[in-house]
Amino acid sequence: MSVRNPRRLRGWAVAGVLLLATAGTAAANPPPPPSDGLSPAIRAVMAKPAYQHAQWGLLEVDPASGQAVHSQQADRYFIPGSTAKIVTESAAWHVLGPDSVFTTPVLALGDRHGSVLDGDLALVAQGDLTMGGRTKPDGSVDYTVIDHTYANDTPGATLTPEDPLAGLDQLARQVRAAGVTTVNGDVVVDSRKFARPALDPQPTPLIINDNLIDLLSTPTTPGEPAALSWRPQVAPYHVTSTVRTVAAGGQTDIQVAASPDGTAITLSGTIAADARPTLRTSPVQDPDAFGRTALIEALARAGVTVSAPPTGADPVGELPAGYQGVPQLAAYTSPPYREYAKLILKVSHNLGANLALCDMAAARGFTDCTTAFGLEHDFLADTAQVDPTEFQLADGRGGDPNDRVTPDGLTRLLAYWLRTPDADAFRTSLPILGVDGSGALYCTSGCPAKGKVFTKPGVFIGPDDLNQRLAVGSQTTAGYLITNSGCLHTFFVGVNGAWTPTIETFFDIADDSFHIDALLQEESP
Repeated sequence: MSVRNPRRLRGWAVAGVLLLATAGTAAANPPPPPSDGLSPAIRAVMAKPAYQHAQWGLLEVDPASGQAVHSQQADRYFIPGSTAKIVTESAAWHVLGPDSVFTTPVLALGDRHGSVLDGDLALVAQGDLTMGGRTKPDGSVDYTVIDHTYANDTPGATLTPEDPLAGLDQLARQVRAAGVTTVNGDVVVDSRKFARPALDPQPTPLIINDNLIDLLSTPTTPGEPAALSWRPQVAPYHVTSTVRTVAAGGQTDIQVAASPDGTAITLSGTIAADARPTLRTSPVQDPDAFGRTALIEALARAGVTVSAPPTGADPVGELPAGYQGVPQLAAYTSPPYREYAKLILKVSHNLGANLALCDMAAARGFTDCTTAFGLEHDFLADTAQVDPTEFQLADGRGGDPNDRVTPDGLTRLLAYWLRTPDADAFRTSLPILGVDGSGALYCTSGCPAKGKVFTKPGVFIGPDDLNQRLAVGSQTTAGYLITNSGCLHTFFVGVNGAWTPTIETFFDIADDSFHIDALLQEESP
């Protein structure tokens, strides 16, 4: 998902009421011509007033025969939104391997005298997306329907129950188990694995809690301060809240502000007494300094004392050129990459998709993350045998204004996976309509397509200042459906150029897209 200027979007909530009231009087868009084979039900969705000036594209293909079941503008470029993550994660799955792991070591730089290390500990960051912060007891990676990374843009974001500092705590316990109780020196985060690219969100070699501070406000009694909880609690970060509880049915409007270095965070606004706990986030400005302090605090919890002050800049000047012969005291090993691919696709994890580019580049020995586009190009051309010019990509997430895909290109890529041993694993990594990930919000009851459509949604949305509404540059879905005869079809559904009054009413457009997905399945042979 890509949302431009979310604060301005939320500010139009009141104006959106008037737009909603008048939208029904707009002239309906003429339905697309019946030559595409689409049913009247699908064409009725496409003809809604929000799509009066929009362009629809749709392609459903039977991969067994290669024949198109439905086709509308299948060879034209569409803004992909997060359906571009299908391309990124396909390439990453191939380049990295679904069973590859990230092993993040802690090394001892200095001389060891019994339980005392005279020197520094170096955490050598490896581009691990979660560092144990979402890992469940069975080793899988946890996620929610609306991820916390969307909390400032999208209503309903929630947290997973896992401890964001779990990986660092595990490393600290291993250092203590190795016999070290005192470090007469410092802790250094080595983030030289790759150079930080000019992408938004920006991937970093060390990531703790998606480089975010979670801020959860819970209503109390009207007129009283809201209850606040936040995580991960790492010095010198601190949070002040002036959010107050208002009467049931009142407005929930919570704003986040932070000091220039991000460590002093302030919450303000109101929360209705009958509202659910409301999540906001604030970015970690210096992930390496944050990780250094978090590890020092984790070491203290494990019984290891570090003589250096716990807060401050990461002392990268103390790092050696290399680590040949340097003893390892601890290592955290991630879940297999297939779990990260699932997280990225299920919740449309933007940071993870951009990080995939850096991890691919690093796997081939490059520090420049943009070299991954060459790997992606070769994967498409040589392995998947899909024409790379069916895509235009400048990031991993699908958030660049110049990103484009064709319905034909995406369905060909999806068909490639059906010819591989990982066909089922990749397909089930996509959100499942009515079941999990971003697909769980739709087709939940009374929907015959529930559990039979594996669909990655994408959206590109921003302000239309002229008309005081939101411009939906793109709403797309792409994936697989199980036909009524038990076959797998690939599909793409997309609309460019729609509009919606508010970020809340945007979900009606997303619902239309998923509705068409469901209709394709229900009407299948």
